[in-house]
Amino acid sequence: MDNIYQVLVFIHIFSAIVGLGPGFILTTLAKPAKNMTELRHSYNLRHTIHTFVMIGGTLLLVSGLLMGLLNPALFKMGWYVTSLLLFLMALAMGPMVLAPRSKPIKKLLESHRGENIPEEYHGYARKLFQAEYLENLIFLVIIALMILKPF
Repeated sequence: MDNIYQVLVFIHIFSAIVGLGPGFILTTLAKPAKNMTELRHSYNLRHTIHTFVMIGGTLLLVSGLLMGLLNPALFKMGWYVTSLLLFLMALAMGPMVLAPRSKPIKKLLESHRGENIPEEYHGYARKLFQAEYLENLIFLVIIALMILKPF
């Protein structure tokens, strides 16, 4: 049983690196774009990287819950429960906050003709990036809780 737990810890840490690490750069990819070609390319890269984030995030959740099932005492530890609740909150942000803020950008990227970046993009991007910054902050708090186990 101890070996299974250690494998789960490895998967959990590896998933955090592969899944969360790339997620922290998503907001930086589109910022330097100077024209629509570069902006479209940036959002294609964001989409590709987001696949890693989703796979890593799923593995994080599954491995974390499995560790809790193997060691039920974790469900009595504040840092574990808080991390789990924050993670579920961040997960819910995808369809509830990020997707609605991404839709106008996707529509604009598909429909806009010409190389100039339309002014309305900047407002859409600001709202999306603010939500992504909040999500990144949540993930940083979770990482700190996992390392420090303060309560």
